[in-house]
Amino acid sequence: MKIGVISDTHLRVPDENLERIVKEKFKDVSMILHAGDIVDGAVLEAFDGKDLVAVCGNMDPPSLCGVLPSKVVIEAEGRRIGMIHGWGSPAGIEDRIAREFENVDCVVFGHTHEAVVKNIDGVLFFNPGSPTDGRSNGNRTVGILDVSDTIEGMIIPIDFSQGKI
Repeated sequence: MKIGVISDTHLRVPDENLERIVKEKFKDVSMILHAGDIVDGAVLEAFDGKDLVAVCGNMDPPSLCGVLPSKVVIEAEGRRIGMIHGWGSPAGIEDRIAREFENVDCVVFGHTHEAVVKNIDGVLFFNPGSPTDGRSNGNRTVGILDVSDTIEGMIIPIDFSQGKI
């Protein structure tokens, strides 16, 4: 099972680039996870027709946080995936968010805008970075989780130059 993962879109409306990401990079995923900082509920329209699970981020308004959970655990292919936005300094963020979940195979998070694929004590910590803010070595990124007997994460760079992504 392939799962598209995105975080920190920081948009007021779905723009052409986000719609292209969903159409092209997430075309063959079974579901999409959004790890928060959506900023406006209208952005979720870009994911219409897709199975979407989203959590509230620190930049999301109360109207959105009243609808979205702060954290969630989903099951995919018998694997448990926890998702939370995250908070505070990027330093030590994995330790802080690890305390929020028990018995998960993967923790998806955002907040730092920096892509992370890291195994800690048998748990995959996965941050897709941000498709709109290139703090991850100047790269704008999203991610794909490949879930089967194991969970593997892949970071996908986004290049908006010359009309391609």
